[in-house]
Amino acid sequence: ADLRKADLRGCDLSYAILAGADLTDACLAGADLNSAIYDEKTCWPPGFDARQAGAILITRRRRRWWQLW
Repeated sequence: ADLRKADLRGCDLSYAILAGADLTDACLAGADLNSAIYDEKTCWPPGFDARQAGAILITRRRRRWWQLW
């Protein structure tokens, strides 16, 4: 998904599937990313720490399990 420069302030993105999303320069201030899923192709704003925000990295190996779930 192309979410570049999107204003996502205060949005509830908990449990969202952000795998492959481009969030470059998106405003994520106050956004709830608890348990959101992202992968190595997800692009975050510079300096943004997805893990600290509560998002979960799904690696290629874990992705196979997740797709079965």
